[in-house]
Amino acid sequence: MPLFVETCVARHAGDRHEQQDRAAVFAHPSQRGAMMAVLADGMGGHSGGALAAEEVVLQAKRSFATYAPERETPAQLLEGIIGEAHQSIRTARFATDQEPHSTAVALVLQPNRISWIHCGDSRLYHFRDSRTVSRSQDHSLVAELQRRGRLDEAGARFHPRRHVLLSCLGSEHPPQTELGAAVRPTAGDCFLLCSDGLWAHFPDEELAQTVASLPARAAAEKLVNSARKRAAGAGDNISLVIIRLNDAETAGAARTLS
Repeated sequence: MPLFVETCVARHAGDRHEQQDRAAVFAHPSQRGAMMAVLADGMGGHSGGALAAEEVVLQAKRSFATYAPERETPAQLLEGIIGEAHQSIRTARFATDQEPHSTAVALVLQPNRISWIHCGDSRLYHFRDSRTVSRSQDHSLVAELQRRGRLDEAGARFHPRRHVLLSCLGSEHPPQTELGAAVRPTAGDCFLLCSDGLWAHFPDEELAQTVASLPARAAAEKLVNSARKRAAGAGDNISLVIIRLNDAETAGAARTLS
């Protein structure tokens, strides 16, 4: 049975003066059923972060437009996007007095397979119905402390250095990346890409329940509104992408996987 893809992209500046997050979803120009989603959270002073995040999205579009599965694996595509964006951001430092950096999370959807990559603390969640199947692991100081058993979830939420990253694009060191994949995705699978301006305000269970129980656009609106309320006037930029796989009976489809 064919699956139909429902998507939504949402951004909000939060309580910041500038929106430095970027997010996009786009189809492959020639391959039926192939789609990419990308999200980047820029950092680096006034406009520097926006420049870095924009470079991530532009590189993803360029690379995906020439992607040919018979010559390149999804992992090679995704790792190439991160590597090229990292070098472009590094080069941009010579043309500006800013220090542009960015996180990145990208997902490529193909028939019978969904693959993704991330660097930094922008996240990818894989939900099936209202259950969390997997979640990307942050490249951050507090996440590393959690992995070592020196910090619990509650402590991480309020740690004074919770925004310190151990890896990102544009730094002097090559970016640390992690790959993931879902083979033979089924109806009821949902994927959420989001910046820390969103996920910092929610437990995983609430994100899963919201994304699973509402259409993509309604879920995005509810999550953004709730994050804004919980930020209480001190909110970061918010960005998110929702990708939901529906069967033919429930789809308000944008694209078919066949």
